[in-house]
Amino acid sequence: MLGQMATISGANSPSGSRFFTYEVTGLRQNETNDKNKYPVRKSGSVFIKVPYNRMNEEMRRITRMGGTIVNIHPINSDS
Repeated sequence: MLGQMATISGANSPSGSRFFTYEVTGLRQNETNDKNKYPVRKSGSVFIKVPYNRMNEEMRRITRMGGTIVNIHPINSDS
């Protein structure tokens, strides 16, 4: 119907509950990532937890901040 919008929750689909950990190196501290709740060191690795439905968006954000994704691991929902 007009004016009504169905909300689709990602948690209802099998992919909605999947999470991955990105290991990122080379991030620079700048105005974009100053908004993060954690400090960024250029020399160290940063581990970022990402839901499946935001993987592509997060990859672009990491690239804009000067980072390189060196590893991606799935996070098992069993553990």
